[in-house]
Amino acid sequence: MGDRVETEIIRARDLTAADIADWRAMIASDPALASPYFRPEFTQVAGEISPDAAVAVFRRDGRTLGFFPHQKRGGTIQPLGAPMNDYHGVIARPGDAPCLEGVARSLNAPRLRVGAWVGAAQDGEARETLMVEMPDGGYEPWYAERRRTWSKYYKDKERARRSLEAELGPIRVERGLRDPALLDQLINLKRDQYRRTGRHDIFDCGWTADLLHALMQTRGQDDFGASMAAIWAGGRLTAVEYSLHAGDRYHFWFPVYEPSLARCSPGILLSLDTMRLASAEGYRVFDFGFGGEGYKKYFCNAQQSVREAVVMQPGLAASASEAAVKLLNAAGKRRGERLRQSVRRRWAAIEACEVTPLNRWKGAVEATRTALVKGKDRAAARLAEPAVTG
Repeated sequence: MGDRVETEIIRARDLTAADIADWRAMIASDPALASPYFRPEFTQVAGEISPDAAVAVFRRDGRTLGFFPHQKRGGTIQPLGAPMNDYHGVIARPGDAPCLEGVARSLNAPRLRVGAWVGAAQDGEARETLMVEMPDGGYEPWYAERRRTWSKYYKDKERARRSLEAELGPIRVERGLRDPALLDQLINLKRDQYRRTGRHDIFDCGWTADLLHALMQTRGQDDFGASMAAIWAGGRLTAVEYSLHAGDRYHFWFPVYEPSLARCSPGILLSLDTMRLASAEGYRVFDFGFGGEGYKKYFCNAQQSVREAVVMQPGLAASASEAAVKLLNAAGKRRGERLRQSVRRRWAAIEACEVTPLNRWKGAVEATRTALVKGKDRAAARLAEPAVTG
């Protein structure tokens, strides 16, 4: 970045028309910034709703080099909208963006925590996000190729569709929905899912739900916005998904389905129908975020490299946040790297959602209890397995 680079911290509402024009030119110049999360509209909406939100503006000799939208949680700086922001980094032209570590130095951050950094970085570990890139012909040739490659899987989903219709009645799918009541229904179903699975309820803090509602009412340039798609069978809602979209990019964000109908795969059927409908409207890249769910390997044919990292100032003094991290790490001790990684990510979500030290500590304690219970359950299950002798 060099000694002449200046960093100014402003509110998103204080971005000028010239700033927004620069911003749009920057994302147009770099395909890695194609995600809707990099659009200025996302920052303008999230900047009004997320507590302690700001934008770092990097300049050299009066020329704007880039923008980094972020939020503060205690001594930690995070991407704006975390833990729900699935892509983040410095919005800049190729070659102008500072690296992750340079951003941390410029912001004088005790900690800079990122989960899906796009851009240069030395710290942390590489991760891959998964997506569908449609061929020139759109959905139909993509589906034909996938069905040839994964014949058994797609035949099973075709049977699931027939079963769903036979059991409940005619299937109806709609996308581009922006009904606040339907969004509330989605959020309630998602909160039920978090309770069932022992994950931190990211909607309990309030501002995260407000963000989804506000984005859904936003119509920006180049079709930036948020909407839902839903599938009904016999008039019964079986699955609904909230997505962001901009340009030709469609980002699946919050999916949920009726658990009692899992055997009919309504969520997967909805994703297929959403891609079919949206590709007919010009969308070409459908982003599924990080892997983990088994179905994604049957869908996705492309990926993007991002980085997960925490950059800390040398000699950082102990804090309540660090104590919470140690508590979570203890839950994963001797249980393998995968569990330790899981509890660290749990803490990242808690830290981002909760805006007071007390609530962050309460969340860490609850996440630790859940991790320990799950560990004991897994150990008990292993002990209960019958011995296999040769």
